[in-house]
Amino acid sequence: MQFFRQIACCLLLIGIFLNPGVSFAGDLTTRQVSGSDFQAASDALIEAIEAEGLVVSARIPFNLMLQRTAVAVERKASPFSNVEVVQFCSSLLAWQLLEEEAAQVALCPLSITLYQVAGEAGEMFLTYRSPGQSTAGRMKAEKLLQRLVDRSVELARLRW
Repeated sequence: MQFFRQIACCLLLIGIFLNPGVSFAGDLTTRQVSGSDFQAASDALIEAIEAEGLVVSARIPFNLMLQRTAVAVERKASPFSNVEVVQFCSSLLAWQLLEEEAAQVALCPLSITLYQVAGEAGEMFLTYRSPGQSTAGRMKAEKLLQRLVDRSVELARLRW
């Protein structure tokens, strides 16, 4: 069952990425990473997360799934040259979110995606879904995500 949910989610994401009429700018925060390469930016993201004392729970090579399933969903190819989704969580933040409202469990784990659009060598982006600002825990999660992205951009430039 879990496998089918993941496939459904992936197909939904493919539809979102390939439909130029859909805009989710209001709940996505994106930051360009320049002066680096994909591997250095990926390593910088992991280092920034671990420097906060957090544990990376998953590194999802999302572009591999897009490449593997392109034909099945009648697409020629992935629109990306690289995509990696990095999931992590703070136990303290998770407890705060859950104590505020049980349904906020859907916000865990947090994730940041690093991607590079095909044909745009050297241009990479870090993006995350904003947890919003409606509770103290969500504001804390937003600040953490912002801090991680900012630090990752700095580290990526230094590594390259």
